[in-house]
Amino acid sequence: MTVIFDIQHLYYLPQYLPVLAELTKHDVACRFVFYRQAEAELQKVCEEVIANEQLDAVWVDNWSQALAHYTREQADWLVFGNAVNDLDQLHRVSKTVLMQHGIGPKQCYYDVSANPTTVRFVEGQHRLNRLQALYPNSNFVDTGFAKLDPAFNAPHALLTLEALGLDSSKPTLLYAPTFYPSSIECFAKTFAQDFSEFNIIVKPHFFSLSKDKYHKQRRLLQQWAQAKNVYLAPVSDYNLLPFMALSDVMISDASSAIFEFAALNKPVVWCDFYKLRWSYRGIFSFRFKQRLNDDIEFFHQITERVEHYQGLKHAVTEAFREPNKLASKRIEMTAQLAGATDGQVSKRITDYLVSNK
Repeated sequence: MTVIFDIQHLYYLPQYLPVLAELTKHDVACRFVFYRQAEAELQKVCEEVIANEQLDAVWVDNWSQALAHYTREQADWLVFGNAVNDLDQLHRVSKTVLMQHGIGPKQCYYDVSANPTTVRFVEGQHRLNRLQALYPNSNFVDTGFAKLDPAFNAPHALLTLEALGLDSSKPTLLYAPTFYPSSIECFAKTFAQDFSEFNIIVKPHFFSLSKDKYHKQRRLLQQWAQAKNVYLAPVSDYNLLPFMALSDVMISDASSAIFEFAALNKPVVWCDFYKLRWSYRGIFSFRFKQRLNDDIEFFHQITERVEHYQGLKHAVTEAFREPNKLASKRIEMTAQLAGATDGQVSKRITDYLVSNK
């Protein structure tokens, strides 16, 4: 049996690696398709990841080359982290899987199933019910979110504060913003000093660090990184999970990381303030609302919401002081939006793939 994982972006990989580990136990041949990167630094990072993870990988320049490769290889399963074209052609030679790379509140979480893969693995009853209502002829299986498995199985083996050059006697704050709509440019230049009593791990979205259009975000991130209490994760730190396992409180914005951290039953502070392009403001504000799904309403139930940077310090301090304040609600919402958190998601996915090859 052969399974090929499509790596359109490097940040898809953390969702795949736990499944890879389980498939390997069943002697399944696992291969990876990476797309060559225009940025030399990013290409180098991808090559290093392939070497470090000992992945059986091939390179393609674009989807046309990937499609030709998949047609030749005729693997039992092709695994994708987002919607792809040409499913009719792929289904002549292979079965296909959608494992969405995030569980956030953006509308694309639901839209990507308009073109149905053989199966889509989903996270929790709420998401399952909504997808089945939208696409009644598609095949959805509630497995949970595979990316989180290592945090439940061996969290202390993932990373240490000392390895990041941080102070193990201090509480640790994780700031994990998305690239758009993002809160980064609404933060003060003095962020590191304002929170000097904390370790601060800053883990931006992949695009904030790699795309030219987000150079203003990078300038601010690099300024914070000069402080001794800050670790700015580089592009090579592509996996957010070790930082989540290490941190006490997380702050984020319109990111799926909020659901992921809440699934670990740790407190989250939601920055409900964003730097919006002019085309998303005023009479065009409907575009911002369209970009986000109604699932963002769940943020209100599992986070401490902050509407401006000036209120952030108080909310973070309270989250550290009362970490269990929203614990029962986090557990309830996690069951709906992330599914089972038993560390066995990858096993369920593997069992399905092996049984239905």
